[in-house]
Amino acid sequence: MPSFSDFLLQPATRGALANMKITEPTPIQAEAIPALLAGNDLVGQSATGSGKTLAYAIPLVERLAKDKRIAQALVLVPTRELAVQVNAVLSKLATARRLSTALLVGGRPYGNQLSALRYGSQIVVGTPGRVKDHLDRGSLALNQLRICVLDEADQMLDSGFAPAIEEILAITPDTRQMAL
Repeated sequence: MPSFSDFLLQPATRGALANMKITEPTPIQAEAIPALLAGNDLVGQSATGSGKTLAYAIPLVERLAKDKRIAQALVLVPTRELAVQVNAVLSKLATARRLSTALLVGGRPYGNQLSALRYGSQIVVGTPGRVKDHLDRGSLALNQLRICVLDEADQMLDSGFAPAIEEILAITPDTRQMAL
């Protein structure tokens, strides 16, 4: 089984993992991280609690440009609760790399979301409905997007989010990396 040092991660990322008490990659992480670091698209499936979030979060923060204050990564999730959890994990890694996140979900103050987007958060985590709302209002641009993650894609499709997801993906660059 590989270790995180085998992935040649930035010192800040390794430090954030140590602070999170994450010492060895899980099987899904050992498979996904090298593929995503190489810029490949990926379809992964693993049980709840297997470390899927870190499997895409680690390469995501490694591949973003911290000096570009614009949305470079989008993580779509089916529920507000999952968005909050994913954002918490990503925030720990992002802060260590001097990146920022924006959490776009219903039930949260819209003004805070606008502030995060105006600040130039490089990572956007949200539900399809709220992300589409920000796109429609012009408060979010995805023309510089490098990475798109559909977390729990099957649940999003089962929940009727397919039209919103299709509209969102249609305006992202064809060159973007996909993970689901």
